[in-house]
Amino acid sequence: MGILDKLNRAWAASAKDNISILAAGVAYYAFLAMVPLLAAIVLTYGLVADPASVAQDIRSLASSLPQSAAELIGGQLKSMVQTSGTAKGLGLLLAIALALFGARNGAGAVITAISLAFNDTQSRGFLRANLLALAITVGAIVGMGLVAVALTATAAITDLIPSLSGAGKILGQIATHVVLAGLGAVGAAALYRKVPNDITPTYRDVLPGALVASAGLVLLTLAFGFYVANFGSYNATYGSLGAVIVLLTWLYLSAYVLLFGAEIAAVTTQSRSD
Repeated sequence: MGILDKLNRAWAASAKDNISILAAGVAYYAFLAMVPLLAAIVLTYGLVADPASVAQDIRSLASSLPQSAAELIGGQLKSMVQTSGTAKGLGLLLAIALALFGARNGAGAVITAISLAFNDTQSRGFLRANLLALAITVGAIVGMGLVAVALTATAAITDLIPSLSGAGKILGQIATHVVLAGLGAVGAAALYRKVPNDITPTYRDVLPGALVASAGLVLLTLAFGFYVANFGSYNATYGSLGAVIVLLTWLYLSAYVLLFGAEIAAVTTQSRSD
């Protein structure tokens, strides 16, 4: 089956599965999970280092988002860093546990949506389902940490070369987005392979969908950020809720791209089994 055939079948399957509605649900739960997820990252990092360090790293990660969304996340991080120093011992562990529990709801929404893309009808037991959601949550924490560190390292290398030309800085930005796309592809491939319960796709099966999802997410973020900065009027329309609307819209579009990648992975898996 050719690439265009796979894309056409994936597009038809995405319409049949109503991934636009599923993406809205994922975006909603991801938005609710964002604050506890960030809290879990800051608190966990605080066990071994200064929470302000990871906050700065995540700000570097958020800088690739639309400006108003990045400012909203930055404000939440500032509040978390100020309060994280008061949590010690058992209180800190309890705070981490509560943050992980809150964030796992977002992972549960992702599991449901990807399972539908693969027509996965075999349900997991309560314990297995929650362990998978927790594993995805922890994976998201580790992944965000790796991406933030990679972005910080790239920026530091660029700053160490003051004579770097404009073309060199552009190459640095391209390298940053390549890193984002690479890590995104790894994360998407892991999701597409591990979430389905009654089938086990190979990494070869899920790779096309993972690559489409990761590249699409990077391009989407750049395009949406440019649109919001130059043409969007969210603040004029929604007032103080403008930043929230921008973040929710970005989460929705990102979820749509992730689920479309799952549809491609499902089509590829099915074509190999036929």
